[in-house]
Amino acid sequence: MCDTIATLIWKDLVAETRTKEVFLTGVPFALLILVIFNFAIDVGADRAAEVGAGILWITFTFAGVLGVARSFADERDRGTLEGLLLAPIERSAVYLAKTLVNILFMAVIELVTVPAFVLLFNVEVAWLDLLVVALCGTVGFAGVGTLVAAMVANARSREVLLPLLLLPLQVPVLIASVKATAIVMGAHTEQSWPWMSLLVGYDVVLVAAAVLVFEYVVEE
Repeated sequence: MCDTIATLIWKDLVAETRTKEVFLTGVPFALLILVIFNFAIDVGADRAAEVGAGILWITFTFAGVLGVARSFADERDRGTLEGLLLAPIERSAVYLAKTLVNILFMAVIELVTVPAFVLLFNVEVAWLDLLVVALCGTVGFAGVGTLVAAMVANARSREVLLPLLLLPLQVPVLIASVKATAIVMGAHTEQSWPWMSLLVGYDVVLVAAAVLVFEYVVEE
């Protein structure tokens, strides 16, 4: 199964290197959101960390929606979705490969966005702690986002249905991510572990559930 996942990941990475669709849309879009917020909201030094955490995750969320939306839409547009599902491989391998690719794409966007955020909003961050929070939040977002993207892949109005279905499911992970990010930025003095525990628990439960139901979701 690991070889299958690695092959599927390689296929998506090769396709992305040829089109650069996710990177060329996600990164500029994320940077544009940061610039708009920087000019629209006068964030004082005393509230930069608390308000900035929300701004950062709004940026990740909207850029992430663009990324996960292409997970199965590209396969459908190229006419390869049916072949992928008819291949003699486990459906869970398809889901895990797509999820890992979405995590990777979101991580690239975040690696570009976070330094720009720090420069624009002049905040100090604990980089290692922020990396852990961002990784946990990204896993939860991509795990659920990949499942929802598979559900709406064949829908005519999938661009509208995806955020409508995805964002309500993301409320726990977004709240926990924003709170934990604000803490590691120094906005609060309490420990971030309660929020991290919620975030990790959400990731484990939702990703495990997605693996179990993915086979039924992609059935015609």
